Amino acid sequence: MPRLITPALIAFALATLTAVAAPAHAADPFTDAVQAAYEPYRVALFRTNSQAQAESEQAVAQARKAWAAVAERFRRQPPAPYDRDARFAASLAEIDTAYETAARQVGQRQLAEAHETLETVRDVLAALRHRNQVIVYSDHMNAYHAEMEHLLGEAPKLLAQPQGAMELLARTGALDYLAGRLEREAPETLRADREFAPLVAAVRQSVAALKAALVAGDGAAAQAALGQIKKPYSQLFLKFG
Repeated sequence: MPRLITPALIAFALATLTAVAAPAHAADPFTDAVQAAYEPYRVALFRTNSQAQAESEQAVAQARKAWAAVAERFRRQPPAPYDRDARFAASLAEIDTAYETAARQVGQRQLAEAHETLETVRDVLAALRHRNQVIVYSDHMNAYHAEMEHLLGEAPKLLAQPQGAMELLARTGALDYLAGRLEREAPETLRADREFAPLVAAVRQSVAALKAALVAGDGAAAQAALGQIKKPYSQLFLKFG
């Protein structure tokens, strides 16, 4: 029998319970400033992933500049709740280093490497918020992204196994739940944006198509649906992530 309850799914469930018990939005000046600087960061991630050299150089420079302003403002005097975090300054320094490294990699035309380096910025910020019990919409995007990448990485191996489609269906259920949270946890400012609803609906539809193909036992349709998972998430992330 395939093991449908995997360690990753258990970890996801625990993280979900924690998220439900925590506040949905933050209102401290550091988090607000980080969210503003996150907009050029998302563009830098998108550009380095699209192998656009000139655009990547410009986007990384803009993201690095926006972050530098945040770090300079809060490095010495973080507001509550971050003022109790002994690792606050170290986290900011880690992000400084990531931007410095990414800029150097882009200059050397190592865009794939720069993209991976920039991913650490998202991870460090998420860990920083988690330590201080702060949750923003980006955290729901990050949770979806992590499960999506894991699902896509495991899918080829699972589909090659006699009963692997069943475990992939279980993982798709987890992704479906996280896609629902992208809609349910959206703040009013996002709900009021007319671009938001169709973008989040496209994410949900991409997961629903994969789920339907797996339930029907249609391997070809499942493969096609897997190829359509990333694009709608990327479009939502670029605009609202």
